[in-house]
Amino acid sequence: MPENDTKSVSISTGKYAGAIGFCVAVALVLTLSGLLHVRVALTADTPSKVPLPVAVTTYTVQESYQRQVSYLGLVRAGRKANLAFEIPGRIATMNVRQGSPVKAGDIIARLDDASLQASRRATAADLVQAQAELELAGLKAKRQRDLEATGAVSKEAFDETRLRARALEAQVESVSARLASIDIDLQKSQLVAQYDGIIADRYVYQGAVIGAGVPVVRLVETSAQEAHIGVATARLGELEQGSRYTLLLRDEQILAPLLSVRPDVDPVTRVATAVFALPEDTRALDGEPVYLKIQETEHLKGGWLPLSALLEGQRGVWTVLRLEATGTELRSVREVVEVIDLQGERAYVRGTLAPGARIISSGVHRVVPGTLVSIAEQG
Repeated sequence: MPENDTKSVSISTGKYAGAIGFCVAVALVLTLSGLLHVRVALTADTPSKVPLPVAVTTYTVQESYQRQVSYLGLVRAGRKANLAFEIPGRIATMNVRQGSPVKAGDIIARLDDASLQASRRATAADLVQAQAELELAGLKAKRQRDLEATGAVSKEAFDETRLRARALEAQVESVSARLASIDIDLQKSQLVAQYDGIIADRYVYQGAVIGAGVPVVRLVETSAQEAHIGVATARLGELEQGSRYTLLLRDEQILAPLLSVRPDVDPVTRVATAVFALPEDTRALDGEPVYLKIQETEHLKGGWLPLSALLEGQRGVWTVLRLEATGTELRSVREVVEVIDLQGERAYVRGTLAPGARIISSGVHRVVPGTLVSIAEQG
């Protein structure tokens, strides 16, 4: 290649490299300038934000609070028993079923009393015979007493007739007692309801031969029902015998007087049993659940806040947002509270809150600690 051509190529290459370098330098300058502008923008003072309007409630401290508690119990019949015959025999008639209502004095079942009737007739005949012999002995003794005075009858014969009459008197008493016993057995051959109630269960059927004391039916009284409710022993002092209390039965509130409190504690539930008399017009089933509603005083220092003011934190910790004044501004500050009780839409809490503290009562999910806030006007 000629020398002049070589020099020309070198000059062109140098000019091209210089242009590239110039472009790179300009790009670096522009980049650094942009970064500086961004830094200045980030470090510049931000304009003041508009305070967020929030609803506020005042935390009022009190020494105790009232709460309504419920104690569970069961409806109990005033009387209920397994009825049985006192004598053995074969069931001749039985017309009741489970759920059959009966009145006091109604005959529930009868035993076959043919043998008893026969025995009664025989005993009644024996009594008639003994009475006749007694009457004859009495007449004979009277006549001999008159003759004995004249000496026509020996004293020995008179004593024999007199003592015979006394023996017959004892025999009449014995037969009469035996007859009365049979009549009692005849009465016992009828199973009679002792009170108004309903047949809850039937254990045997017509034609069965049973022994004395074998349960035949279970009778549950329908009147004079009671409510047996377990109450914590610490609350027994708040119950007054004879006073009326509110019971909840099938979502219906009824007033029932307190009859008594049992003097023992249930070994399983560790509660005492309070017995209440249900009104006569109460229609409840034996064993049905019933609740006692009473107001109790809890002596715990704290205050009420709406549920909407609570925020659930980590590990089950509850917090609220308190307003704190910084000069002329109000900012939100987080406070930890302990929830003692819940009643409807409010909670009884205690914690680090001072009496009279202003708490954000709603919309806490859109407020974070340190947020600039203002108190919204109450509509």
